[in-house]
Amino acid sequence: MDWKKYLLVAAATFLILFSGIITVLLFHTKSVEADKEPSNSVDSQGTATTESGQGNVNISVTNNIQNIVSGEAEATIDNKVTNDIEDTNASIENTIDNKTEDDASVTINNAIKNLLKGQVNGTTTNSITNNILSNNKAELANKILNDLDLTVDVNVTNELNTNGKQENTNNDNENSNDSDDSNKEENSNDNNGDTDNNEETSYLWGIDSASETTEDFYACVRDNFGTPKIVARYLGTNDGVSHGLTAEQIDLIHSNEADILLIYNGFTDATGYDNGVSEAKKAIALANDLSTPDGVAIFADIEPNYPVDAAFIEGWYDEVSNSSYEPAIYGIFDSGEALTNAFNEAVENKGEIKENTYLWSASPNIGITTEQDAPEFKVDAPEGSLAYGWQYGIDDETCNIDTNLFDSKITDVLWKH
Repeated sequence: MDWKKYLLVAAATFLILFSGIITVLLFHTKSVEADKEPSNSVDSQGTATTESGQGNVNISVTNNIQNIVSGEAEATIDNKVTNDIEDTNASIENTIDNKTEDDASVTINNAIKNLLKGQVNGTTTNSITNNILSNNKAELANKILNDLDLTVDVNVTNELNTNGKQENTNNDNENSNDSDDSNKEENSNDNNGDTDNNEETSYLWGIDSASETTEDFYACVRDNFGTPKIVARYLGTNDGVSHGLTAEQIDLIHSNEADILLIYNGFTDATGYDNGVSEAKKAIALANDLSTPDGVAIFADIEPNYPVDAAFIEGWYDEVSNSSYEPAIYGIFDSGEALTNAFNEAVENKGEIKENTYLWSASPNIGITTEQDAPEFKVDAPEGSLAYGWQYGIDDETCNIDTNLFDSKITDVLWKH
């Protein structure tokens, strides 16, 4: 055997030994992973980052992060989404879903950041949902940041929902949109545009009055009752009944950091479809005379002694809905009342009336109180309706006011300060 054959044999032997060593090492590594003890403590970090360079291109970004924690797990979860977009058309959808069950204990940090620079057109939708259904401790921090340059033209929608059964959940939410004045942006939140998107419903104390709103009137209310966040006033003067709202009074109310609820009481007969349309036209004209912003609700004042039927409500609804304003009704919506029966019949004829008509009910009447002594919000109204207003006390003689509680969602359709 010459030296070449010896060399070939030696090389073959080396390769066989080397392959055997590698096989043993691989087997050992897999065995170590399999022998690890399972743990109920988890640290999880989900990060999604999108960056674009300059260029006339279209970008569609969908970020979807989901976490489910159950059993007796202890978890710290950091969800971070960053979109850095420049000079492009962009459709961005960011979704974070967290769910806890059983006896899980969690700390969850959700952060969405959209950095849009230069010539950016498109839409941005941010959605964070926390379903905290576990029986143990849960700490939440939610932050949404939309940082928009001067030339950005983007519609932005932020939605944050936290659902849970715990009393000790710490929910620290921050939602901010930074942009220059010339930027067009739509930001819709279930919590009335507030930057604090706490899921818990809040209630606002307010008043309504047939008197003129003056400095002396405001002083009377503040000294005897409190500081109203909502002031309900009438469109147009109804001789012997109510003084109409004026531009000067609007400025005064807004300067006291209160929103305005608009009432129309120019009728005493609430029957007939054509009559409902006619009264709606009058109310719309009065609102236009005051330069009322689009999207503000006009409440038809239907007193308990007025005749009322479903046709009037349908006519009112149709005409106001076709305008730039929102349909709404004030009255006693206790079960069995003529107004309640007429409203329910109108809803049977046209289901969208319940979905789109805001209600302000004067039932139950428990009496005038101060802001500090306001009752718990328990309004009488048809089930499932947008009954966001409760006039719980009427006919105060000190300042000539009625006292109210309002679900904060009603501010979506008020004349904001």
